Amino acid sequence: MVLPGSASLLPPFCFLVALAVVRAAIAYAHRRGMLDQPGQRRSHTIPTPRGGGIGIVVAVLIGLPVIALDLASAELRLTLAAVWLGLACVAWTGWWDDHRPLPIVPRLVAQTAASGLLALALCASGVPVPWLPLLLFVGVGSINLHNFMDGIDGLLAQQAMFVMAGLAVLALAQPAHGLAVAALAVGFATTGFWVYNRAPARIFMGDVGSGSLGFLVFAVGAMLWRIAPATCWPAAILCSAFFTDAGMTLLVRIWRGRRWYSAHREHLYQWMVRGGRSHGAVSGSYTAWNLLVCAPAAYAAWLMGAGGWVVFAVVYGVSAVVWMMLKRRCLRRARERKF
Repeated sequence: MVLPGSASLLPPFCFLVALAVVRAAIAYAHRRGMLDQPGQRRSHTIPTPRGGGIGIVVAVLIGLPVIALDLASAELRLTLAAVWLGLACVAWTGWWDDHRPLPIVPRLVAQTAASGLLALALCASGVPVPWLPLLLFVGVGSINLHNFMDGIDGLLAQQAMFVMAGLAVLALAQPAHGLAVAALAVGFATTGFWVYNRAPARIFMGDVGSGSLGFLVFAVGAMLWRIAPATCWPAAILCSAFFTDAGMTLLVRIWRGRRWYSAHREHLYQWMVRGGRSHGAVSGSYTAWNLLVCAPAAYAAWLMGAGGWVVFAVVYGVSAVVWMMLKRRCLRRARERKF
């Protein structure tokens, strides 16, 4: 299973576009004073430009119409149009927030509108309407989850590159060439950003990038689920590193009565950095989990079809146990350093 000749050129093109736009974004951020300063709730030690995720957004917004015109069926074109509009909505809100902080309400309105538009497009293409509330919840949740997990150099970019590669393989297996190219376009665009974001980062993604990637992961995953429902299990397995860290951290904060929605440094990856590990080493640990556990497990779940939920349950059970063990080790080391 290979991509058509013309389609194979789009992902590298998105890489080059993102590379150029991110380079320009670094100069723009310095001119506008868009710098993240070090602080108690930050994991970096020097002022660093933010907003580099605009490179990913621009590349994907250029690429999606090409896919719609060249590869997509009429049904997929409607959904891709919803993705384009939803991405523009989420990205614009994030870009605004990177310039000056926005209250939570307008951000949630934009996220809900983007997710709702895509959910409606999916329903128009045959998804039963009762799925609409769940799709809306997953979409808004994915946007915010990826925003929470964007805290150290390279982590979110490497995760998105891995997930999009996996989703592209799943799409090719259907086969769904248009969707596979869309996933690869996002992955290659993210790689263009990663060139400047890998440790030590020259620019951060910002809300324009983290929210947009969260929306795109939801969008590609939902479109794949629409084509082949059983792919939801391997797709969810590919995301287990982020879903587990964000989910377990959220549950612990709620259990302890803390304001779960406020800024903090209690994710596992943040505790690992606070414990003395470098950003590159921590991001590499998450990538190792993806390659050694998620990739083979997702393949096994794909082979099992509808029974893939068994592999899904095992992976998430193991990841929760690993999360608790590593978190306890980090807390123990933090206490030992105090004494």
